[in-house]
Amino acid sequence: MKTQVLLRKIHHWGSLLIMLQMGLVIGAGVLLLLKKEIDWIQPATLNGAAPDAVPAQTFADLFAAAQGAPELELADWRNLERVDVKPGKGVVKFVAANNWEAQIDTATGEVLQVAYRRSDIIEALHDGSFFADWVKLYVFLPSGVILLILWGTGIYLFFLPHVARARRAARKRARRNAPPDDGRRLRRS
Repeated sequence: MKTQVLLRKIHHWGSLLIMLQMGLVIGAGVLLLLKKEIDWIQPATLNGAAPDAVPAQTFADLFAAAQGAPELELADWRNLERVDVKPGKGVVKFVAANNWEAQIDTATGEVLQVAYRRSDIIEALHDGSFFADWVKLYVFLPSGVILLILWGTGIYLFFLPHVARARRAARKRARRNAPPDDGRRLRRS
């Protein structure tokens, strides 16, 4: 089988194998690229009363303020997914395991905003861990490898006609520039 035909078949069947996973990865990736632009995906980080200042509140005080937001369902520290400290903005973000986020002013201890954070769910969809850890490893990782193969075969198939055209043109130029034939031909015996 010719290399070109084999690569076309790999490209054809490989794209069918990864069509759904890559559609999900691409769609989620586009949303993640826009997470700082669209508050629906990830709430905008607000400014506290004293950005760049040393926090006047302790972490315990800031956590107690976050516990006051019923959406977060914070019984204790174990209910947190993460804590993002934004010293340049004077804010601490407490992100609960249920994807609700409270932004607390580090100077006053005031709750500035409570909002739902979808970027973590979208990221889990993007890498496949939303479904199960084994899906990430045994479905999305092979899909990524197949995509890499499709990328390589696609590049080869894209440049193949250009290379063939250049070779034909070179042969044609070589024939034009060849010394003239004086009419005598060698006979093969």
